[in-house]
Amino acid sequence: MNIGKRLEGKVALITGGASGIGAETARIFAAHGGRLIVADVQDEIGDKVVLEIIEGGGHAIYKHLDVTSEDAWAQLIDETLELHGNVDVLANIAGISGRDPAMKVQKTITPGPLIEDTSLEVWNKIMSINVTGVYLGTKSVLPVMRDSGGGSIINISSICGLVGSFGNAAYHASKGAVRIFTKATAVQHAKDNVRANSIHPGFVDTPMTAPGHSNNEVAKVRIEATPLGRFGVPRDIAMGCLYLASDESSWVTGTELVIDGGLTAH
Repeated sequence: MNIGKRLEGKVALITGGASGIGAETARIFAAHGGRLIVADVQDEIGDKVVLEIIEGGGHAIYKHLDVTSEDAWAQLIDETLELHGNVDVLANIAGISGRDPAMKVQKTITPGPLIEDTSLEVWNKIMSINVTGVYLGTKSVLPVMRDSGGGSIINISSICGLVGSFGNAAYHASKGAVRIFTKATAVQHAKDNVRANSIHPGFVDTPMTAPGHSNNEVAKVRIEATPLGRFGVPRDIAMGCLYLASDESSWVTGTELVIDGGLTAH
């Protein structure tokens, strides 16, 4: 294996690839020789990420994808097979927090509504993107990976899938579901040499966390709760994705990779 090109010859499909952790994962995968399908609903910035990769000598295309649509997934897999003939890696990174998209600065320490204040509409939207999207992506690539002799599925969960907090129960529930779904996938498809693992980020500076981190009080509390004393950056998570996508993790499946600066260690 070429250590400098840890994904040489591998085809990787990344959802949520237009920004934050997804975009950085795309950059890292491309730098290590992966051939990428970057999928998102944010077409303009997704195109920019792919252009940046291509200008840097990498291989990537952008595809619009609604992760909640089974038909959209089927079309994307068909187009990927036509172009590359295989899918070696699926990184399910697309997700939402459930906060009001108009919110620029989070006003309270609590990151989201209490259970009684959570509407069914908000609950269903979070579950649809964060859980159904992971399920549909996994279901879509499994036959391809099985027929080609294996693959790696990487699902982004959260520390919110490991512990509770004082708000946003819908988000916690969705990330807990991703955690257990990943384990079920790993057990059911180990016989097919398909590995499935979840990554659990702590507080990472991304567009999704910007409203909270824009509030100095919220930021202070979060940093003080993190033993390493800083927010994570997308690269911290992307490097974990790289490990799980590479053959270096060939005996790793059904596990939880916690990347949180020590937050859940105490």
